Amino acid sequence: MAKLVPSLVHPLKSRFFGNHHTLLTKHSFQLYGVQPKLSYSSSSSKISMSLKAGIVGLPNVGKSTLFNAVVENGKAQAANFPFCTIEPNVGIVAVPDSRLHVLSNLSKSQRVVPASIEFVDIAGLVKGASQGEGLGNKFLSHIREVDSILQVVRCFEDNDIIHVNGKVDPKSDIDVINLELVFTDLDQIEKRLDKLKKSKAKDSQSKVKEEAEKAALEKISVALLDGKPARSVTLTDFEKDAIKNLCLLTMKPIIYVANVAETDLADATNNDYVVGVKNVASELKSGIVTISAQVEAELSELAIEERQEYLKSLGVSESGLGNLIRATYDLLGLRTYFTSGEKETKAWTILAGMTAPQAAGVIHSDFEKGFIRAETVAYNDFVAAGSLAAAREKGLLRSEGKDYIVQEGDVMLFRFNV
Repeated sequence: MAKLVPSLVHPLKSRFFGNHHTLLTKHSFQLYGVQPKLSYSSSSSKISMSLKAGIVGLPNVGKSTLFNAVVENGKAQAANFPFCTIEPNVGIVAVPDSRLHVLSNLSKSQRVVPASIEFVDIAGLVKGASQGEGLGNKFLSHIREVDSILQVVRCFEDNDIIHVNGKVDPKSDIDVINLELVFTDLDQIEKRLDKLKKSKAKDSQSKVKEEAEKAALEKISVALLDGKPARSVTLTDFEKDAIKNLCLLTMKPIIYVANVAETDLADATNNDYVVGVKNVASELKSGIVTISAQVEAELSELAIEERQEYLKSLGVSESGLGNLIRATYDLLGLRTYFTSGEKETKAWTILAGMTAPQAAGVIHSDFEKGFIRAETVAYNDFVAAGSLAAAREKGLLRSEGKDYIVQEGDVMLFRFNV
């Protein structure tokens, strides 16, 4: 994002600164149950209840069209005028993963349970939203509740769809939204620093934490005034932990969603708008996905067996939804492991680097507390063997302890005692 112009910077600078006895036969379980929603925190090593991605952008860039297409039974209203989405629309989307069905067939599972991601469609932001313009701070507060931001950027020309600023200019659109997020964070930081100055910590531990929070916020203020997001600031783990409850908007990971015309989907390198968005994304160390909201809308109306044929006719092999979810997983550092048996085959989402007990804890905290070991086989080895029993006979099924780092695609059977 461009730096704040001098006339804007100077006024801002003056304002903001036990031991367990185990009976494996009795207390060993293959883990089944209800798939939990996940909650990701970029400053935390934990995952718990609801992974959310907020779809934002200026009015008429394709946000609601995209939402309707990727969310089953999406009810957002897509119309050719600003602010057509009055309340944020929320939808749960299954994460596409062909490995699930392969495992299910091998295990003769009764059902398949994919991982899921929650999309939140937020009304179009405009310049001045942080001061209440358009639909204002109400919708900035909705962004605060998500784990990652998908910023849809219009990269197509269409005289029938008006642009809120009168012309298609992705770089300008990105700057408008990012500046509003910056202003909102600066305002929040100013209020928090004022409160910290008046605070009188009662004990040394609280004082140390407040000092860490103050140091982190001051570093972030400098970056924000230079037009850089909070996530670009190097902080210690202690400083990150001290400010995580503020949920700063510019601390959230961003994926820029370049919304192109159907004709540009197969090869967007010839689209100058997309090239510009890629440059911005690279500069801001953010992700980028090229997608056609119109194509996604058309796909959603086709029978499943017809979708791949339609994509092939456009010169692409995967829907935008698949690309979008994969980019979100990569950006947030998420991984997938599986449990598979006759009852069900299920995908579980964890953070990269999680140990076997932590991965078990995603299903239920008791499984982490009473963890004994994990019987683990790599996905490819499971498929090659044909079953868990065959993998065990061939020595492909490993017994892993508490220090084992779960790998992408592991098929796992947890042993635990409670």
